[in-house]
Amino acid sequence: MIDYRIKPRENFSEKIGELVSMLEHSRDVTLNEIAGLRQIDLDYLPNDSSNSIGSLLIHIASIEFVHQIISFENRDLNKSELLKWGTALELGEKARAGTKGKSLNYYLNLLSQIRENTLTQLSSKKDNWLYEENKWGNGVPYNNYYLWFHVMEDEINHRGQIRTIKRLLLNNK
Repeated sequence: MIDYRIKPRENFSEKIGELVSMLEHSRDVTLNEIAGLRQIDLDYLPNDSSNSIGSLLIHIASIEFVHQIISFENRDLNKSELLKWGTALELGEKARAGTKGKSLNYYLNLLSQIRENTLTQLSSKKDNWLYEENKWGNGVPYNNYYLWFHVMEDEINHRGQIRTIKRLLLNNK
Protein backbone atom coordinates (compact mmCIF):
# COMPACT_ATOMS: atom_id res chain seq x y z
CA MET A 1 0.00 0.00 0.00
CA ILE A 2 1.27 3.46 -0.89
CA ASP A 3 1.95 5.77 2.05
CA TYR A 4 0.75 9.33 1.39
CA ARG A 5 2.77 10.91 4.21
CA ILE A 6 6.18 12.51 3.89
CA LYS A 7 8.06 11.83 7.08
CA PRO A 8 11.58 10.83 8.06
CA ARG A 9 12.36 7.16 7.52
CA GLU A 10 14.03 5.01 10.13
CA ASN A 11 17.78 4.50 9.81
CA PHE A 12 18.26 7.83 8.03
CA SER A 13 19.02 11.31 9.33
CA GLU A 14 15.97 13.60 9.41
CA LYS A 15 16.22 15.43 6.06
CA ILE A 16 17.64 12.43 4.22
CA GLY A 17 14.84 10.34 5.71
CA GLU A 18 12.31 12.80 4.30
CA LEU A 19 14.04 12.66 0.90
CA VAL A 20 13.92 8.85 1.05
CA SER A 21 10.22 9.06 1.86
CA MET A 22 9.66 11.15 -1.29
CA LEU A 23 11.87 8.94 -3.47
CA GLU A 24 10.07 5.83 -2.26
CA HIS A 25 6.63 7.38 -2.73
CA SER A 26 7.51 8.35 -6.30
CA ARG A 27 8.76 4.82 -6.96
CA ASP A 28 5.70 3.18 -5.40
CA VAL A 29 3.43 5.19 -7.70
CA THR A 30 5.57 4.25 -10.71
CA LEU A 31 5.47 0.57 -9.77
CA ASN A 32 1.72 0.76 -9.32
CA GLU A 33 1.43 2.35 -12.77
CA ILE A 34 3.36 -0.42 -14.54
CA ALA A 35 1.94 -3.38 -12.60
CA GLY A 36 0.69 -6.12 -14.87
CA LEU A 37 2.14 -4.77 -18.11
CA ARG A 38 3.07 -7.42 -20.65
CA GLN A 39 6.21 -7.44 -22.77
CA ILE A 40 4.20 -6.25 -25.77
CA ASP A 41 2.94 -3.30 -23.70
CA LEU A 42 6.45 -2.46 -22.51
CA ASP A 43 7.74 -2.52 -26.12
CA TYR A 44 4.86 -0.55 -27.66
CA LEU A 45 5.84 2.56 -29.63
CA PRO A 46 2.98 4.98 -30.33
CA ASN A 47 4.93 6.43 -33.27
CA ASP A 48 8.39 6.45 -34.86
CA SER A 49 9.77 9.12 -32.54
CA SER A 50 8.34 7.88 -29.22
CA ASN A 51 10.04 5.97 -26.46
CA SER A 52 8.59 2.72 -25.18
CA ILE A 53 7.58 2.22 -21.56
CA GLY A 54 10.51 -0.18 -21.27
CA SER A 55 13.01 2.40 -22.51
CA LEU A 56 11.56 4.98 -20.10
CA LEU A 57 11.97 2.55 -17.20
CA ILE A 58 15.60 1.88 -18.11
CA HIS A 59 16.09 5.64 -18.40
CA ILE A 60 14.67 6.15 -14.89
CA ALA A 61 17.15 3.54 -13.59
CA SER A 62 20.04 5.09 -15.52
CA ILE A 63 19.38 8.58 -14.15
CA GLU A 64 19.42 7.22 -10.62
CA PHE A 65 22.64 5.29 -11.31
CA VAL A 66 24.37 8.37 -12.74
CA HIS A 67 23.34 10.45 -9.74
CA GLN A 68 24.74 7.77 -7.44
CA ILE A 69 28.10 8.08 -9.20
CA ILE A 70 28.08 11.89 -9.14
CA SER A 71 26.89 12.33 -5.55
CA PHE A 72 28.36 9.30 -3.75
CA GLU A 73 31.62 8.90 -5.69
CA ASN A 74 32.17 12.53 -6.78
CA ARG A 75 32.95 11.60 -10.37
CA ASP A 76 31.44 11.22 -13.82
CA LEU A 77 30.72 7.93 -15.54
CA ASN A 78 33.74 6.00 -16.73
CA LYS A 79 33.92 4.51 -20.24
CA SER A 80 32.40 1.13 -19.35
CA GLU A 81 29.55 2.76 -17.38
CA LEU A 82 28.88 5.15 -20.25
CA LEU A 83 28.84 2.23 -22.67
CA LYS A 84 26.34 0.37 -20.47
CA TRP A 85 24.05 3.32 -19.64
CA GLY A 86 24.59 5.86 -22.44
CA THR A 87 21.73 4.73 -24.68
CA ALA A 88 19.30 4.66 -21.77
CA LEU A 89 20.38 8.13 -20.67
CA GLU A 90 19.85 9.65 -24.10
CA LEU A 91 16.71 7.73 -25.10
CA GLY A 92 15.73 8.31 -28.75
CA GLU A 93 16.43 6.09 -31.75
CA LYS A 94 19.07 3.83 -30.17
CA ALA A 95 16.89 3.22 -27.12
CA ARG A 96 13.90 2.42 -29.35
CA ALA A 97 15.96 -0.15 -31.23
CA GLY A 98 17.81 -1.61 -28.26
CA THR A 99 15.15 -1.84 -25.59
CA LYS A 100 12.87 -4.64 -26.69
CA GLY A 101 11.90 -8.10 -25.58
CA LYS A 102 12.37 -7.65 -21.86
CA SER A 103 9.81 -8.71 -19.28
CA LEU A 104 8.32 -6.56 -16.56
CA ASN A 105 10.41 -8.52 -14.04
CA TYR A 106 13.57 -7.41 -15.84
CA TYR A 107 12.65 -3.75 -15.33
CA LEU A 108 11.44 -4.30 -11.77
CA ASN A 109 14.70 -6.02 -10.82
CA LEU A 110 16.80 -3.30 -12.43
CA LEU A 111 14.90 -0.52 -10.66
CA SER A 112 15.09 -2.42 -7.37
CA GLN A 113 18.84 -3.07 -7.58
CA ILE A 114 19.62 0.55 -8.34
CA ARG A 115 17.33 1.79 -5.56
CA GLU A 116 18.78 -0.65 -3.04
CA ASN A 117 22.22 0.88 -3.60
CA THR A 118 20.78 4.39 -3.28
CA LEU A 119 19.20 3.58 0.07
CA THR A 120 22.35 1.89 1.35
CA GLN A 121 24.45 4.90 0.41
CA LEU A 122 21.95 7.44 1.78
CA SER A 123 21.78 5.60 5.10
CA SER A 124 25.46 6.42 5.66
CA LYS A 125 25.01 10.16 5.03
CA LYS A 126 24.10 12.97 7.40
CA ASP A 127 21.85 15.90 6.52
CA ASN A 128 24.74 18.30 5.91
CA TRP A 129 25.80 16.06 2.97
CA LEU A 130 22.68 17.22 1.12
CA TYR A 131 24.04 20.78 1.06
CA GLU A 132 27.55 19.91 -0.07
CA GLU A 133 28.24 21.81 -3.28
CA ASN A 134 30.11 21.03 -6.43
CA LYS A 135 30.24 22.54 -9.91
CA TRP A 136 29.36 21.21 -13.32
CA GLY A 137 32.04 21.39 -16.00
CA ASN A 138 30.63 24.75 -17.11
CA GLY A 139 31.08 26.23 -13.62
CA VAL A 140 27.41 26.15 -12.58
CA PRO A 141 27.07 25.07 -8.92
CA TYR A 142 24.79 22.31 -7.64
CA ASN A 143 24.37 20.44 -4.38
CA ASN A 144 23.54 16.83 -3.54
CA TYR A 145 20.01 17.80 -2.55
CA TYR A 146 19.38 19.07 -6.06
CA LEU A 147 20.80 15.88 -7.60
CA TRP A 148 18.34 13.71 -5.70
CA PHE A 149 15.48 16.11 -6.32
CA HIS A 150 16.30 15.71 -10.02
CA VAL A 151 16.16 11.90 -9.75
CA MET A 152 12.65 12.24 -8.35
CA GLU A 153 11.43 14.88 -10.81
CA ASP A 154 12.81 12.89 -13.76
CA GLU A 155 10.95 9.76 -12.66
CA ILE A 156 7.71 11.70 -12.16
CA ASN A 157 8.06 13.31 -15.59
CA HIS A 158 8.60 9.99 -17.34
CA ARG A 159 5.78 8.39 -15.36
CA GLY A 160 3.51 10.96 -17.03
CA GLN A 161 4.79 9.74 -20.39
CA ILE A 162 4.17 6.14 -19.32
CA ARG A 163 0.57 7.04 -18.46
CA THR A 164 0.10 8.64 -21.87
CA ILE A 165 1.50 5.56 -23.63
CA LYS A 166 -0.80 3.33 -21.58
CA ARG A 167 -3.82 5.41 -22.68
CA LEU A 168 -2.73 5.06 -26.29
CA LEU A 169 -2.34 1.32 -25.80
CA LEU A 170 -5.90 1.06 -24.50
CA ASN A 171 -7.20 3.06 -27.47
CA ASN A 172 -5.39 0.75 -29.92
CA LYS A 173 -6.74 -2.52 -28.49
